Amino acid sequence: MRVIRHRGRFALAVVLSAALAAATACAGDDGKSSDGNEKITLTVDDFGTFGYQDLYKQYEAQHPNIKINERNVPKLDDYTPRLQQWIAAGAGAGDVVAIEEGIMVKFKAQPDKFVDLKKYGAGSLQNNFIPWKWQGGMSPDGSKLIGLGTDVGSMALCYRRDLFKKAGLPSDRDAVTKQWATWDDFINVGKKFTAAIGGGTKFIDSPETYYNTILMQEAGKGSNQTYFDQGNKFVMESNPAVKAAFDETVKMSQAGLANGVQFLSDPWSQALKKDAFATAPCPAWMLGLIKQYGGDGQSGKWDVAGVPGGGGSWGGSWLAVPTQSKHPKEAADLVKFLTSAQGQVAAFKAANNLPSSPQALNDSAVKAFDNPYFNNAPVGQIYAPAAMNLKPVYLGADNQEVRQAVEADLRAIAQGKLSPGSGWSKAVSDAKKAAGTG
Repeated sequence: MRVIRHRGRFALAVVLSAALAAATACAGDDGKSSDGNEKITLTVDDFGTFGYQDLYKQYEAQHPNIKINERNVPKLDDYTPRLQQWIAAGAGAGDVVAIEEGIMVKFKAQPDKFVDLKKYGAGSLQNNFIPWKWQGGMSPDGSKLIGLGTDVGSMALCYRRDLFKKAGLPSDRDAVTKQWATWDDFINVGKKFTAAIGGGTKFIDSPETYYNTILMQEAGKGSNQTYFDQGNKFVMESNPAVKAAFDETVKMSQAGLANGVQFLSDPWSQALKKDAFATAPCPAWMLGLIKQYGGDGQSGKWDVAGVPGGGGSWGGSWLAVPTQSKHPKEAADLVKFLTSAQGQVAAFKAANNLPSSPQALNDSAVKAFDNPYFNNAPVGQIYAPAAMNLKPVYLGADNQEVRQAVEADLRAIAQGKLSPGSGWSKAVSDAKKAAGTG
């Protein structure tokens, strides 16, 4: 579940330095690995909604000497620079840190910064994870297991069934899915919605969420790469998946369907609460965010349909233990607990984070789960069957910086601040600068 990168760098450095000092005081500050009786605190750094609160309580009950302190940052784009600062400094990071797919490559290139989880019994757990998810947690040379997988981002699309009814459109989830087999079909439905409702409620939440959805779909169908190839060469200009996703998103803005807001910003969350958009791409983790920010007042108003253009995957993370942790054994044990099949089932039920464990995906509690917030949508049936067939898309070490640059240009187009005709060339130029190649 993701900030303007170039502005206010000095201020950011000051904030990060202060955060680093404060974090150093509270993470791993209570001695060496416990003998089972020593009272210790394990700090977990994560972002968005991982759904671990009940699991923390369960673990603490089973381990009376351990207290878990979660430091959650709502947006990945705010979380990442802090984690990078702490890992580079060798101090300040939690005992357990969440690493999202878009930044995993960058951290895997620094295997000396992370504990080899195989040394703490995780090497025998390979069959507990989808093969590519397990491999994604390995160091580039395969010698170290840096992270254990949490979730995967199987795709669907969330929509406001009450607003669809108001617009005279089909609102049943199966009928909704049938009317948008392609993204061009989706745009046509959006035009009908806008004509019936007016401009006060936009059809889509943010151009960047749709862009990333289409990009990951297109990349998964072809080269399995976006801005960089597996040699980390910048290939945005020559990759048709990026251009297709960019062009389709621009079409949405040109049709007047898009809020020009940044995903997970205050304007985005306010737009959600004020019924200012009717659809949002829904990788499984998005369900938890809509519920969190929409609040009780929107319970039952949302539903879940199929995504145009077929399936796809966007998102997913791993849990790792930095070598700076003073409690590596206890931290590794906590990682194994949270990413176990039982832990992943519990996280799915709490926040709809789709498991990366085959055992969890086949668990009846996942398969049969209907989400009451989303009009009792059978989310287990919608997401779980596709997860086993997902293919990973390679994301380069500078993926997040480039993604943010392209997203900023797409928002500018939606806001009328950038001409669609010059949008692509500017996006490529800005992406090159972000990648350090322009």
